[in-house]
Amino acid sequence: MSAQDTSSSDTKPSSSLKLYSILGSLLTLLSVAWALEIQLMVGLYLFNEQFLIAMLGVALTAIFIGLPAFGEGEKKSVPAYDWVLAALAIACTVFIYIKFPDYSEQQSDRPIDGLIVAFILAALVLEALRRTVGNVLVIVTACFIIYGLLGQLIPGELQGRPVKITQLAYYLIWDGGSMLGTPVLVASTIVIAFVLFGFLLFESGGSDFFTDVSLALMGRYRGGSAKIAVTASGLFGSISGSAVSNVMSTGVITIPLMRQGGYRAQTAGAIEAVASTGGQLMPPVMGITAFLIAEYLNLPYGDIVIAAAVPAFLYYLALFTQVDLEAGKLGLVGLPAEALPKLRNIMGRGWVFIIPIVVLLWTLVFENWSAGKSSVTAAVLTVIIGYFHPETRPTFKALVDGLVETGRTLMDLVVITAIAGIVIGVLQVSGLGSNFSLVLITASGNSLFILLLMTAGVCIILGMGMPTGVIYMMLAVLVAPALKEFGVTDLAAHLFLFYFGSLSMITPPVCMATFAAAAIAKTDFWATGWAGVRLAIVAYIVPFAMVYQPALVMEGEWWRIVLGIATASIGVVVLCIGVAGYFMRMLTMPERAAFFLAGFLWMVTPARGEEGLILHLAAAVVTAALFWWVRRQGAASATPAQ
Repeated sequence: MSAQDTSSSDTKPSSSLKLYSILGSLLTLLSVAWALEIQLMVGLYLFNEQFLIAMLGVALTAIFIGLPAFGEGEKKSVPAYDWVLAALAIACTVFIYIKFPDYSEQQSDRPIDGLIVAFILAALVLEALRRTVGNVLVIVTACFIIYGLLGQLIPGELQGRPVKITQLAYYLIWDGGSMLGTPVLVASTIVIAFVLFGFLLFESGGSDFFTDVSLALMGRYRGGSAKIAVTASGLFGSISGSAVSNVMSTGVITIPLMRQGGYRAQTAGAIEAVASTGGQLMPPVMGITAFLIAEYLNLPYGDIVIAAAVPAFLYYLALFTQVDLEAGKLGLVGLPAEALPKLRNIMGRGWVFIIPIVVLLWTLVFENWSAGKSSVTAAVLTVIIGYFHPETRPTFKALVDGLVETGRTLMDLVVITAIAGIVIGVLQVSGLGSNFSLVLITASGNSLFILLLMTAGVCIILGMGMPTGVIYMMLAVLVAPALKEFGVTDLAAHLFLFYFGSLSMITPPVCMATFAAAAIAKTDFWATGWAGVRLAIVAYIVPFAMVYQPALVMEGEWWRIVLGIATASIGVVVLCIGVAGYFMRMLTMPERAAFFLAGFLWMVTPARGEEGLILHLAAAVVTAALFWWVRRQGAASATPAQ
């Protein structure tokens, strides 16, 4: 055999890898078919749970065939024990699919065969979780299950109800409010369609389009390379909804660009990490959590998009301001005009990317289509319109790869959300959810601010290595009721949890977006992490502003909303000046403290009542006095050594 033949043989995909890819494609196709309600067109009427167990069965089978029990990566051959696990997954799936209409109603009788299947499937899901995301979430889940079984032995307010192991196992698998509940439903019917749309969009050149648009719009201004990174990551993240994939997709371009523009390596990595994390908060996609909020609050997804728009704007306004002030401190300038692409030329070849996004937003917000149907429509439209331009015309291989890669991405998510459903089931059957809320209210001393601080801390701690969606789902049960007791609106409470769950991606010591950015920038993780916290410090205040100013989530009269947005925007800029310590010149510590205090008052003071008016007037007077004072002192700036 020739060397060429040997090389060809070595790179040929193994049969297990082919099967893994086929199952990934099947997972995607099943989700698309359900979103388009094809089952109803052919006269097949199913419970949601029957569809979900089919999706879970495909995901489990693919994971046992494609992922090794130990180590990382995809395996080239399947050990006998993994074939056994895959066969058990298929058998349990088929059994539950057939028996669910009857057995789900027998919670008290608990048929023995249904109970055996429940134990086996629970073990299989935990093993699949271990292979996909590691041990942390498995340990957390095990702790909740142990509490469900032994919670009655815990003294005090956290004491749980007595629950037998057979009762718990049967409930977690066969009840529609647990493993086969809302989390896995959202992942299987909505998120998978959006992931497919995003993959097809960027496979056709969407990432280059967004980067070029950012370059044309922001490249000429001081710190233009960083503003390009912020804009590109925001645009990309608004579709991908994933902080880490956002960093890996845009960071390979923007981080070297920022380094060339004069930013230090840790600063460039921090800017990219913070900008990419904001993509999770940026409509229209916002990751799985936004869809979960819509399901929990029983609101159209379009309402969540509208409510999240202003906080996302404030997040990026804060980052833009910080980046601009950082450029001023370093004495950086924009790129020359001749080095920038023309926006007209970019739009001439990139209009194919705009139309699907517009259609997606229109059908979601104005037509009130289901999120799954809207995203599938946008994905199909991306393919159809892409054929009108040679540069964006998708190949057959790209379409197949889109099905496969989407399925691979969602295998992990289906298992993670199934586990989240199990945790929620434990909270419900044990009574921990209501007990925990009472403990939080007591511990806060009936202070809303203290409760918010405690909640923020819990979100960030739980976010160490855990997906944002899982953090949100647990805290929606554990903490949201306590926030409502203090009069916090539903939207503000749930978006507060969402935001701080997302900010865990850039908060040391475990911050996955920062890990990825530091690796690309080839710099120290800790330096990058703390630089990111400094750049995002105002973003940590935005969720508090949402709670104290419901107008920021579009609740209230129109004039209150306009006034709330205006005052919060002023507050963001003023507060950023205090954090950066620069405005026309380097500021003294008393000046920084005054800017910070004025900005904080602008942001969190409600736009109502006599007290609110007085505080806003005080903030306005202090701000005006500070601007006058700084301008009077002159614009001489001290540029630190790089």
